[in-house]
Amino acid sequence: MDVLSSATFWFALGSIILTNIILSGDNAVVIALASRNLPPSQQKKAIFWGSAAAIILRVILTVTAVSLLTLPYLKIVGAVLLVYIGVQLLNEGDGEEEMDGKDNLWAAIRTILIADLVMSLDNVIAVAAAAQKGPEETRLLLLILGLGLSIPLIVFGSTLLLKVMERFPIIITIGAALLGYLAGEMLVADPITHDFLVNTIPEAHLVLAIGGAVLVVAWGYFLKRKHKSS
Repeated sequence: MDVLSSATFWFALGSIILTNIILSGDNAVVIALASRNLPPSQQKKAIFWGSAAAIILRVILTVTAVSLLTLPYLKIVGAVLLVYIGVQLLNEGDGEEEMDGKDNLWAAIRTILIADLVMSLDNVIAVAAAAQKGPEETRLLLLILGLGLSIPLIVFGSTLLLKVMERFPIIITIGAALLGYLAGEMLVADPITHDFLVNTIPEAHLVLAIGGAVLVVAWGYFLKRKHKSS
């Protein structure tokens, strides 16, 4: 196709890759958190397959992103899911390593997929906008190529975070807090709650985001202590 040799196509492709890398920092945190209790050999599988499946899911989500983001209650559900995932990741104990490895692997991939789906609701709008810079007949191809080529970079980021977590366990708490922070922001952004929260709470986005981070960390550590004492 002549269009594939055009500067417009390659500019749009580069924009999609760069946008996805910039917006995927929180996704790399979740992938690393979900994989950290697996044996080293299964960590690599969880990171690769979790990242690949998440990218495919993001392509599908990007195609329908504009209409999805206008649905009421969607972001409220997403906020609840992020809080749940953050608490569960923080609450994971050493005893989970004794479970069947296959179950652990698929549980990690499932967590990665759910978290990526929730956190990508806003990110895909930027990716879709970048795709619009390319020729119309190549936009779906641009999405697939751009997001697909981002996989190695997300995998690298997740692998690096795993190594950092081994040396500095506080990163696990920071990662869980990030999910709570994103949940608070998502709650304010829902069409149903936005006007009420913004008009009722000063600096609602910041207050609820910080509140979400505190909630996840406090709840996660409470459940962890309860689990150890039982």
